[in-house]
Amino acid sequence: MKSTLVIGAALASSALAANPIWGGASYPECTACLDRTFATCPGNWETQEYAECLCAGAGSSVFIDCVGTCQLVDTMGIGQAGIVTSGFYAYCLSFFPSELCEGAKDLVTNDTWQSYDFVIAGGGTSGLTVADRLTERFPDKTVLVIEYGDVEYAPGIFDPPQIAWGGSGPRASSWSLVSTPSPALNNNTVTLSLGKVVGGSSAVNGMFFDRGSRFDYDTWDALQGNRSRSRIDWSWNGIYPYFKKSTTFTPPREETVQQYGYTWDAAVWGNTTPIYASLPPFLWGDHLAIREAYKEMGIAVSRECAGGDKEGLCWIPTSAHPVTFRRSYAGTGHYADVIAQRPNYHLLVKHQAVRVVYPENDVRSGPPFVEVRPVDGGPAFNVSAKNEVVISAGAIGTPAVLQRSGIGPADFLQSANIPVVLDLPGVGSNFQDHAGPRVQWTYTEPLPFYPLPTDMQTNATFAAEAAAGFNKTPAEGPYTLAMSTSSIWIPLPNVTADYETIISTIRELADEAPSREALHLPDAYGSDETLIAGYRAQLRQLADQLANPHSASLESTWGTGSSISCIMLHPLSRGTVRLDPRRPLELPVVDYRSASNPIDITIHMAHTRFLRRVVHTEVVQGLGGVEVTPGEAAQTDEQLEAFVRRNTAQSYMHPCCTAAMLPKEWGGVVATDLKVYGAKGLRVVDLSIMPVLPGAHTSATAYAVGEKAADIIIREWSREKDD
Repeated sequence: MKSTLVIGAALASSALAANPIWGGASYPECTACLDRTFATCPGNWETQEYAECLCAGAGSSVFIDCVGTCQLVDTMGIGQAGIVTSGFYAYCLSFFPSELCEGAKDLVTNDTWQSYDFVIAGGGTSGLTVADRLTERFPDKTVLVIEYGDVEYAPGIFDPPQIAWGGSGPRASSWSLVSTPSPALNNNTVTLSLGKVVGGSSAVNGMFFDRGSRFDYDTWDALQGNRSRSRIDWSWNGIYPYFKKSTTFTPPREETVQQYGYTWDAAVWGNTTPIYASLPPFLWGDHLAIREAYKEMGIAVSRECAGGDKEGLCWIPTSAHPVTFRRSYAGTGHYADVIAQRPNYHLLVKHQAVRVVYPENDVRSGPPFVEVRPVDGGPAFNVSAKNEVVISAGAIGTPAVLQRSGIGPADFLQSANIPVVLDLPGVGSNFQDHAGPRVQWTYTEPLPFYPLPTDMQTNATFAAEAAAGFNKTPAEGPYTLAMSTSSIWIPLPNVTADYETIISTIRELADEAPSREALHLPDAYGSDETLIAGYRAQLRQLADQLANPHSASLESTWGTGSSISCIMLHPLSRGTVRLDPRRPLELPVVDYRSASNPIDITIHMAHTRFLRRVVHTEVVQGLGGVEVTPGEAAQTDEQLEAFVRRNTAQSYMHPCCTAAMLPKEWGGVVATDLKVYGAKGLRVVDLSIMPVLPGAHTSATAYAVGEKAADIIIREWSREKDD
């Protein structure tokens, strides 16, 4: 059976000799070696001939000779200290537009192996993390990752730099999924963006790289119920080591620290993995002004918010290499950086993992086969796993794979004419995402700040210097920015004096609501008692968390301009993900049901009231600040509620929780070892396993989940090996 496998080849990833730890100091011997490499190829950097020579021809051979000379080299953001390697194609994409790299693709037409030790369905953030760790720990075991997308260069938010400043630049390939309307929010829909590329959503996200608080993950663990002592710990203490392991943080330069006042705690970072967290060397001129407005509101400044205590005003790093400030993501850190040393690590691109198949539908006979379909056409085929199958297709893709496999809510599967292999009502249930409106204002006085984004249009010299700065070593200027670097996290008791009434209402709902309808749960839940019991348990835990004076309910990020987000961190509404029976191989149907629980509207209103106070600080008023939204006309509860229902953004691109780690009697899909209940040889490892959203953007958590899952799998199969 012929298929396209990506096989790595030994090539270094840097174009110039630079040491990321000391900020780009060049080495003469390495520079001379690289000069010889580039001189080997005819033409210039903009030609196909040059690209093919450097990436796959004579130039690559000369480059390999530089490996011993160019140690500690990495200016392209593909690795950490030490020479790094990647496949020809990933290497070529570090330098050239994709159209110039087609001839340099390190793709071979080969016989796909019929069987692997581990098969991972999905090459995203968590999936590649698991693949990296398994192939590292078990060199004698084979791992296949099946990915719908392809290997691509993943630009950052403002990459590539352009003198004509037009906002964010191009992105790697992604899905664009439009939800069904949410009646509680004026029938508005959501357009959800999901990575369709090796690296998954880590290749297309906003690069805001924060962790949740200790209380978020303690809630996860509390929701595992009174199970046996052998269950795995998913509290903060249980996951924190994997946050540390998953990321490398490089402190900014001293002059940058003095200019902006950055703070951090080096002890909370592990610095062993080439997934980078970095504070940018540039902030817009008005950035610090709003930080001062927050301080004026009485919001305390936190030195570090990645160590479990996450309250107040925080500096947040971005997912960027500390020298180049190119995007750091799973496709480089957990694939391109390691593949040359891993002959047991195979990546099958442009193929869809359709479903898992148990012979005679006997879920006790696992591990299952994986049915695979070429995206570009051709017959489907099966790949078997000797040890286990890991589904890592994300909060939208994983329930779709399971439902196509006949694993999910029996009523739905039967209605879709899918044979029921395993009745698990939680598959595709419990859907959650962060949501919230925005507070906006305008300035009526000239702003005394420089530079501002407007200077990119009005100051040609500054714009040209900004574009050139991104390609310096180290990179500098506005193109090193991502979505944001500052944010506040505020507990509900600090948001509103009515917090006790809100908490009481949640607890009454959990304990006294007589039915699914009274709990505001989806019709798709039917009368399933496990889903209802699980939701009651969630409400009780979320009430405790929202009552905690050190656990945030509200997040608001800030970069530049005159608009701030009002993000609700712990929504009570629940949605669903279901296959479309008419198009089962395509994107499923996502019903957000945002604000279907009316308590969410109450909390949104409280958050908005709190944040509109920013406009009335001396800092903003001194610049002639005038509120635009909600606007002075929205003062009464009725007016503010209408604003929230009309203007709430239903997604901050953090979908989760659709194959939840909960007790089976609470609608759970996986146990604490992430094994699917009742399905031998099948695990889920991605953000679908979260029982509830953490108070964080989800990328860092996806890496930590992948690291912890890999450790769980390694421990199990190490015991098997020893036995």
